[in-house]
Amino acid sequence: MNIMSPMGLAFLALFLLAGFLLGFFSRKRFFETKIADIESYAQKIIQEAQRDVVTVKKEAQLQGQDLVFQMKTLCEKELSERRAEQKTREDRLAQKEENLERRAELAAQRELALAKSESEIVRRENENLLKREELSKLVFSQTQKLERVSQMTAQEAKEELLKGMEETARHEGGRLIRRVEAECRETADHKAKEILALAVKRYAGDYVAEHAISVVHLPNEEMKGRIIGREGRNIRAIEAATGVGLIVDDTPEAVILSSFSPVRREIARQSLEKLIQDGRIHPSRIEEVVAKVSEEMDLSLREGGKDAAFDVGVHGVHPELVKLLGKLKYRSSYAQNVLQHSMEVAFLCGIMAAELGQNVKQAKRAGLLHDIGKAVDHEVEGPHGIIGADLAKRYGESPPVVHAILAHHEDAPPESVLDVLVQAADCLSGARPGARREVLESYVKRLEDLERIAGSFSGITKTYAIQAGREVRIMVNSDVVSDDMAAILANDVCRRVEKEMAYPGQIKVTVIRETRAVSFAK
Repeated sequence: MNIMSPMGLAFLALFLLAGFLLGFFSRKRFFETKIADIESYAQKIIQEAQRDVVTVKKEAQLQGQDLVFQMKTLCEKELSERRAEQKTREDRLAQKEENLERRAELAAQRELALAKSESEIVRRENENLLKREELSKLVFSQTQKLERVSQMTAQEAKEELLKGMEETARHEGGRLIRRVEAECRETADHKAKEILALAVKRYAGDYVAEHAISVVHLPNEEMKGRIIGREGRNIRAIEAATGVGLIVDDTPEAVILSSFSPVRREIARQSLEKLIQDGRIHPSRIEEVVAKVSEEMDLSLREGGKDAAFDVGVHGVHPELVKLLGKLKYRSSYAQNVLQHSMEVAFLCGIMAAELGQNVKQAKRAGLLHDIGKAVDHEVEGPHGIIGADLAKRYGESPPVVHAILAHHEDAPPESVLDVLVQAADCLSGARPGARREVLESYVKRLEDLERIAGSFSGITKTYAIQAGREVRIMVNSDVVSDDMAAILANDVCRRVEKEMAYPGQIKVTVIRETRAVSFAK
C-alpha cells in the first residue's frame, strides 16, 4: 500500500482548497449575476405596472365621467317627464274645477227654473179647475136646453146615436166582408199553390231520406269488399238485376239500398241478405238469387192481397188487383202502412154503411181499393186517386166503386153516399192517434212551441197541448179576463200560432174561463 508523503497531502489539500474557493467564487459570481437580472426584470415589471395603473386610472375616470353624465341625463329626463305629468294633472284638475263650477251654475239655474215652473203649473191648475167648473155648468145648461128642444133625454139621444152608428157599421162591415171574400177567392188558388210548393221544399228531403232507403247490416267490414267485387262488378250486377241503387259508404258494417219502389227495395234487401249468408257473391249467383227472390216476392204479394181481402170480407177481386193490394204492404204514407190503412178504411166504411142502411159489401170493397193507385204511383204519372180509378175500371170493378176511388181526394166531386163514406173513413183512419208517426224531436218541439205561444199572453194561468198537438186548452184568470176578452184571446193565439209555427192540418184553440162561488154551511 502506497502511503502519500506529508508533502503530497499538503499539496492535495491546497489543491482541494483552491478548487473549493474557485468553485465558491464562481457560484457566487453566477448568483450575483442572476440576482442582478432578476432585479432588473422586477424593476421593469414595476414600471409597467405603474404605467398600467395610470392607464386604468384614466379609463376609470373616463368611465366614471360617462356614468355620471348618463345618470345626470336620465335624472333630467325623468324630472322633465314628472314635471310634464304634474303639469297635465294640474290642467285636468283646473278643467274639472271649471266644469264643476259650470254644473253648479246650471243646477242653480235649473232649480230656479223648476221653482218658476211649479208655481206656473199650480197657477194653471187653479185656472183649469175654474174653467172645468164653468164648462161643466155650461154643458149642463146646454144639455137641458137640448133636451127641451129635442124632447129627448141625454140617455135617449145617446142610444139613438149608437143605434145609427151600429147600423152604419153593419153595412160597412158587410161591404168589407164581401170585398175581402172576393179578393180571397181571387188569390186563394195562387196562395195555396205557393204554400204547397213551400211545404214540398221544406219536407221533401227529410221524407226521401226516411222512406226511400233500406239498410242491410253486414257481419263484418270485409264483406263490403266482397259485395263491391273486382272493379265494382258485383255492385253493377245487383243494381242491374234489382233496379235499386246500392250505396257502400263509411257506415260501419252496413250498406244502403236506395229506391222509390218499396217492392224492388225489398227484393234487393232479401237477395243481398241471402247472398251474404251464402257467401258466394258473383254476377251469375246474384242474378240467380234475385230471380228466385222475385218469384217468392210475387207469390208473397198475391198471398198478402188474398189475406187482406179475406180478412175484410171482400171476394171476387181480380188477381192483378190482389197483387197490387199485396204491394201496399211495402208502401207507407206518413209512416202508416197503406195496406193496414186500407183495411181500416174498409172496416169503417162497412160499419158506417150498415148504420145508414147502404150496401155493406160494396162499401168495404171501395174502402179496401181506395188507395190501390199508390201501388204504382211511382211508375205512373198522376194522382193516386185517378190512377186507382183507372186500374179498378180496367179490371172490372163496378162504376160506384170506381167513382168512390176517384173522389176520395176530391179528384172528382162526390156523387153518392158511398163517395162520402170513403172520404170520411179515410180521414178517420189517418187521424187516429198513433196512426201516423212523427219524428220525436219535431213532435216535442211543436208541443213546447204551442204551450209557449199560448202562455205568452197576459191573464193566463195554465196551458195544455192535447190531442197530439191538434188542440191547446188555455185556462185564464176570471178576474183578469172577461168573456169578451176570452174570445179575443182565442183569436189572438190562433194568429200567433199561424204566424210562428209549421204544422199539418189545423189546431183548435180553446179558452176556458171559469168562475166559482164557494160557501160553507155551518
